[in-house]
Amino acid sequence: MADDFELDTGDLQRRMEGALANLRTEFASLRTGRASGSMLDPVMVDAYGSPTPINQVGTVNVPEPRMVTINVWDKALVGKVEKAIRESGLGINPQLNGTIIMLPIPELNEERRRELTKVAGDYAERARVAIRNLRRDGMDQIKKAKADGMSEDDQKFWEAEVQELTDRHIKLVDSSLETKQSEIMQV
Repeated sequence: MADDFELDTGDLQRRMEGALANLRTEFASLRTGRASGSMLDPVMVDAYGSPTPINQVGTVNVPEPRMVTINVWDKALVGKVEKAIRESGLGINPQLNGTIIMLPIPELNEERRRELTKVAGDYAERARVAIRNLRRDGMDQIKKAKADGMSEDDQKFWEAEVQELTDRHIKLVDSSLETKQSEIMQV
């Protein structure tokens, strides 16, 4: 029977925390008016025939609060790195200085700040959906065990466990979103 059913809440929690980690990575790529090397993480350069992250073709530095520099190791890739940054949608105009690409970070205007808060909201909603999907997976396991003979008390216990785990992670997503939105709107 299913009396020995044990839902792997550790696995569910690990996967939900993976969704949170992904959200934090996406939030790090959002520009807030301050320079950050992580804002270049999603930008890929066509290096040697395959898409490569910028931090694998050069050294990314933040020498000033409003400047990011990339010291490209291979002179032949400087143009490709510059092109990748221009086409990335970050809204940054790269300036070349030999093998060093300088990225001055402009002030964000009010309209752009509002757009970025909407993008942050979209990222958070995707994380919530991922967490809810994991909740559904857990509930499906419980329903299957119920069909295999689990008691109703055990079913209610495990459903409450999964729901509590879900609620806790959704709150973390919401608080991360609030923090990021206030950071974006800060002048």
